[in-house]
Amino acid sequence: MNRRQFVAATTAGVLTLASGWPVAAANFKGRIRKAMIVKEVTEAVLEPLKLAGFDGVETNYVGSEAEAAQARAVADQLGMRIHSVLRGWMEFNSEDARQVEDSLDKVRAALRAAKAYGADAILVVPCRVKDVPMPEPWEFEIAFDEHSGHVTRVVSGDNAPFAAYLQAQNRATDRSRRAVEKLIPLAEELQVVIGLENVWNNLWVQPALYRHFIASFASPWVRSYFDIGNHVKYAPPQDWIKTLGSLIVKLHVKDFKLNPDGRGGKFVHPRDGSIDWPAVRRALDQAGYDGWATIEDHGLELNEFNRRLDLIIAGE
Repeated sequence: MNRRQFVAATTAGVLTLASGWPVAAANFKGRIRKAMIVKEVTEAVLEPLKLAGFDGVETNYVGSEAEAAQARAVADQLGMRIHSVLRGWMEFNSEDARQVEDSLDKVRAALRAAKAYGADAILVVPCRVKDVPMPEPWEFEIAFDEHSGHVTRVVSGDNAPFAAYLQAQNRATDRSRRAVEKLIPLAEELQVVIGLENVWNNLWVQPALYRHFIASFASPWVRSYFDIGNHVKYAPPQDWIKTLGSLIVKLHVKDFKLNPDGRGGKFVHPRDGSIDWPAVRRALDQAGYDGWATIEDHGLELNEFNRRLDLIIAGE
């Protein structure tokens, strides 16, 4: 599209993206870059993504620093970026000190690999809580202490049935905070952000509580890796985004279709579910988000994933 065509298209209020799909023009301040999750980063993996219109990838293969540096060279040659390392689930709330230390070592390895990949963040899920009675997603009405972050109530009325969950939630908060604080010096040294994801681990399940946990580190090297689809069963994603604001470092993209009664549901492809994507895009713009959106999904052609992500980015 040359300048004259661009002006004509924007005057008409419509642009045709690289995917060939017409979308309304929008004046968003931040640029969102498109990525997919991959395992090992090779030319054979990256070329189809480049052709489909993606800007880069997130890798869940930590490997050695030498392997990461080699993968970065491949990506650089193709004009793509390995923007993040998906480290995943840790056990920072374990009763076994050796398991906690093993988790810390795994995160340290991911931080070093990220540096070699040329990535500026890693994704970490601090821990999970399970096997205790807890409220249904729509029942949560959380109150917490602003100083400690300890939850004092999870539902209105009688909280006695959830006493074990309250205890587990607060223990997980304290132990996760202690563990992550040990990692901040290395993250700062390497200039790689620890992106904490809240992913169906039954912890920090409402926006204000999650924000308090992330903000409690008071460090630019600990931020939120926000998955847009994971939070639908608790609250609309745009509400999470408005609450988290500038604490968001990166995004995962998938969709969730609520049941007709609004309770429960299932994951679906982006734009096939209950998410109000234009509202999400506006909230991201209001938050000043300028960064990566990585599709965490499979089952569609790459061109179709790219088309749908283009529409989301355009505010459609």
